[in-house]
Amino acid sequence: MRAPARGTARLLSGASLAAALLLPPAVTVHAAPADRLPAADGKKGQELPGMPSALDPEADQVACTPASKETAKKQDWSRQRLDLDRLHGHGSGAGVTVALVGTGVAPGAAGLDGRVTAQGAAADDCVGQGTFLAGLIAGTGGDSPRLAGVAPGAKILALRGTDERGRADADRVTTALRAATDAGASVIAVAVALPDRDEELTDAVADARREGAVVIAAATPDPPRTGSDEIPSRTYWPAGEPGVLSVADMLPNGARPDSALPTTGIDLAAPGAGVVSGGPRGDGHYLGAGASVAAAYAAGAAAVVRAARPDDSADAVAHRLTATAYPADIPQLDPYAAVTTVLGEPGASGGADRAAEPVTVRDTSAADRAADRAGLFVALGTAAVLAVLWAAFVIPRARARGWRPAAAADGTGRD
Repeated sequence: MRAPARGTARLLSGASLAAALLLPPAVTVHAAPADRLPAADGKKGQELPGMPSALDPEADQVACTPASKETAKKQDWSRQRLDLDRLHGHGSGAGVTVALVGTGVAPGAAGLDGRVTAQGAAADDCVGQGTFLAGLIAGTGGDSPRLAGVAPGAKILALRGTDERGRADADRVTTALRAATDAGASVIAVAVALPDRDEELTDAVADARREGAVVIAAATPDPPRTGSDEIPSRTYWPAGEPGVLSVADMLPNGARPDSALPTTGIDLAAPGAGVVSGGPRGDGHYLGAGASVAAAYAAGAAAVVRAARPDDSADAVAHRLTATAYPADIPQLDPYAAVTTVLGEPGASGGADRAAEPVTVRDTSAADRAADRAGLFVALGTAAVLAVLWAAFVIPRARARGWRPAAAADGTGRD
């Protein structure tokens, strides 16, 4: 092999080695587990305890979720993705009551004090998930204002749809829905999903809608499935009821988690992995995931829209949330666009007319930014290696020629 050919081979080999060494970080960014998602600055993600959706049903005694000793150091990807800092300049959901059907809500929880009304056993949130979700809907963030919920001016009506351990049943959910309707809640968020349709529950949902409530429900149960058995797609309730906004969880890249239960009829997707909020005990933070988390975000968005547009019907609010969502296989919730977008006449073609202030959907998720950064590092690193190899090949030959052009090195002046 001639010297130039050997040089070219060495150069290509070096480039391939550089790519092999640099590519793995870019490939594995999106595979990070929910409790270790990349931070907004691309560094190691926040390590916080997980918030369960239910407690062990087989345990002899109930051990409530303990207070977290950890606090979040930065705003999580979900709030950046939903553009909550900018949204709060246009509304906070003040004057709107959101009924939350779940494990209950601790009235004195950090960031919620004074704005929670809990009926009966709903004031005792042993699991902690209900309080976690209430923080996403209407929390102020306490000492961490950048961890505020979507509608920090709204009020929460806490209702139990589960037993003390977080197990849901149709009777409890039905009773909670009727209590929310009687209380005049503008938005009803159902954080649980039942496998079977129930006639009484169907009637309760219909009554709530007739009274003007926006009803939002988790598209699937929490927690996600485990094991390798394939679970067929099915409809869960009350998310499958007519007029109910069915909300599913999504990852930073917009896809549903691999472990998510399959279902159909989803109306919206919202962040549902690596989401930060508080709990019923202490001032610490947890990480939560699942369709219940996504439904809480959608309920907060509905509260802000209801406060900003009090004359709109429940159907108009629901339409606004879906019509202004970021277009994808499953439309992705965009609270800022829902509040600021000027919609055309119902049923008109051509979609929504944007407000005078440009409305953009910013994908600022930490994982996506980290992946882009990793890809940039690959390109820059490969270019740097190529430059070094080129210099190593060319400079010695130039020195041998006395830094003269190759044609003049032999004194002939020929090519």
